[in-house]
Amino acid sequence: MARKHAAAALAVMTALTLTACSAGEDTGGSSEGGVSGDITVLTNRTDIVDTELQDYVTEFQKVYPDVNVEFEAITDYEGDVSIRLNSQEYGDVLLIPNSVTKDQLPQFFEPLDTVEALSSKYRFIDEQAFEDQVYGIATFGTANGYVLNKKVWAEAGITEPPKTQQEFLDALQAVGDKTEAIPYYTNYADGWPLSQWQNNQGSFAGAEAVQIRDTQAAPWSDGNEQYAIDGLLFDVVAGGLSEKDPTTTNWEESKNLLASGEVSAMVLGSWAVPQIQGATETVGGAPEDISIWPMPWQTDGAFHSRVGGDYKLGISKHSDNKDAARAWLDWFVTDSTFAVDQGGISPVVGAESPDTLKDFEAFGVEQVELAPAPAGEESLDSDIYNEAEIDLFGDQYRRNLIDVARGAASGDRLSFFEDLNSRWNAARVANNG
Repeated sequence: MARKHAAAALAVMTALTLTACSAGEDTGGSSEGGVSGDITVLTNRTDIVDTELQDYVTEFQKVYPDVNVEFEAITDYEGDVSIRLNSQEYGDVLLIPNSVTKDQLPQFFEPLDTVEALSSKYRFIDEQAFEDQVYGIATFGTANGYVLNKKVWAEAGITEPPKTQQEFLDALQAVGDKTEAIPYYTNYADGWPLSQWQNNQGSFAGAEAVQIRDTQAAPWSDGNEQYAIDGLLFDVVAGGLSEKDPTTTNWEESKNLLASGEVSAMVLGSWAVPQIQGATETVGGAPEDISIWPMPWQTDGAFHSRVGGDYKLGISKHSDNKDAARAWLDWFVTDSTFAVDQGGISPVVGAESPDTLKDFEAFGVEQVELAPAPAGEESLDSDIYNEAEIDLFGDQYRRNLIDVARGAASGDRLSFFEDLNSRWNAARVANNG
């Protein structure tokens, strides 16, 4: 999976309405509601585009035999699709790039329904909504923390999640001292995995984390959530607890390294657990050794994990087959087994928790869903970080952080965070934050 961020170009929107087509029973050879047409679905899942995704199409066509689904798998999904948004050629159904800010949603995507209408059926609806219209529905939900090889940690004497950042650093040091594993792997070279650190917002500051940050003049100051997140990454690297040369890392290989126990941990979402468990089949190890634990801080004596929707499926406003596109979207998020197969949290309200989160249940980890932005402030956060040129959900500033931490760039922890705070506050004031 790739989650790079790139700037998306603006376009002019012509308002369109769409009648929802819901999935139903097999009609015995005739598409439900007479829906037909050819659609192209963009996906970041290059690993399963020729296997599992084709199986979903087979099941879908039992209900909609007259809809032909073609996938276009893209390795650098964020980068390539964000650029393609400049044109009208970005498929019929696609994962909404994270580079698209909420106020840009109407420029590129079809409205699916109101927040009120869809929130009774699906979770994480607010995450891709603007002015009470929903533009994307999550393919599945994900919990955030760090994925680890528990066998390696047990060899180092750690059998439960560290409760503080210092305990976490001590745990990684124990891994380095007592095992042959690399304690932490940054995935610096691919870049997009560094954005996974930001997905932990809310695990420290709670549901109002974004709103709190947007009022802060210096988020990268001791006691604030942003300082905790990025300070931990800085300390891991500065302490020599990550790979020796981050410029040579490789995402696909990192899954094998974690599965085999050559690496002990990476900050990722629960979506990564089944992928790494799957890698144990070819590189050795056992699937049960791979799990996800919460970030190393507690509030009121409990761990918290920010839970949110993964990529959201949306429909291109330029699609020539919007009914067929909507049929696929509705069926995929509601009736397919994709969420379960990926070890994810179902986007459907009331669904059971996946097996990938069994350790969360054992350690009493509480789930946190971020509160939606107040009306009129839907894009305030992105307005601030974009103007400050701090790609919170990208990779560049954390690459810079790693370079400073490992001594490959000038500066130190204090100067690096002071620069971030200065830029942030100037942008915050400019945007009336």
